[in-house]
Amino acid sequence: MKEKILEFFENLKGTFPTIGPMDILDILLVAGIIFYVVYLIWNTSAKRIAWAIVILLLVTLITDLLNLHTVNYLLDRILQLGFVALVIVFQPELRRLLERIGGKSTVKGLIGLANGPSEVESAEAINQIVQACEIMSEERVGALIVFERSNSLEQIAVTGTKVDAEVSQELIRNIFFPKASLHDGAMIVRDGRIEAAGCVLPLSENRSLSTDLGTRHRAGVGMSESSDALVVIVSEETGAISVAEEGMLKRHLAAKTLQKLLYQKLIGDERPRGGVFDIIKNRTRGKGGDGNVTKS
Repeated sequence: MKEKILEFFENLKGTFPTIGPMDILDILLVAGIIFYVVYLIWNTSAKRIAWAIVILLLVTLITDLLNLHTVNYLLDRILQLGFVALVIVFQPELRRLLERIGGKSTVKGLIGLANGPSEVESAEAINQIVQACEIMSEERVGALIVFERSNSLEQIAVTGTKVDAEVSQELIRNIFFPKASLHDGAMIVRDGRIEAAGCVLPLSENRSLSTDLGTRHRAGVGMSESSDALVVIVSEETGAISVAEEGMLKRHLAAKTLQKLLYQKLIGDERPRGGVFDIIKNRTRGKGGDGNVTKS
């Protein structure tokens, strides 16, 4: 074993003089890909499988160094057949990666098209949604609102009823009114408009989620696991407002915190600056507000 370790470092030492700029670029690109893949699966249920694979690789290396030939042979065969198994196991994560690469923001950026609504339109839509969530939270009305980002949610939208309407807190509250036919499903927000309502979302299989979370929260987390969507959830039982992103759930958010979070994630700042915020402030002033979320 000692000889193998010394031989490895000798070979490594002899490699350095031959490394050129393109080799460094090659190494950086591979490191970036590995980092992105790890980041992609870290907050999902596949994390435990990834750890198992890392442990399997380490055990294979150790058995080779210790000359445990039979065990090493078996592990080598497992690893050789493991590629197909990895494709099957990580199918959701691989699909998510490909959807991000081919997402609408990437495609539009490449062909030079405008990407989504203006900041003013996005800010007004956020303002209306936060107002609706605050009122529904106080009235203990459950809600599930999905913001489409770079990943297309067309397959989710077709499971519900097409709406294609401007965002308003009155319409949102009517959609999630307990006796309404669409209140149990999710509402899809695309490019600052309500695209569809009553949509069916995939449930999360993450076993580490709190046992007190119901179907609505598990659907929100599941949607955030399978896409880059941002999901707002209002609990019917407690009225608590939560946000799901990349498989993680932020719970018990105040309306003002929700507003800042949505501005940051969807527009790129905690709140619009300059003229944009002035427009929102003027639009809400007539409702008794000072630019923050107010009840109408």
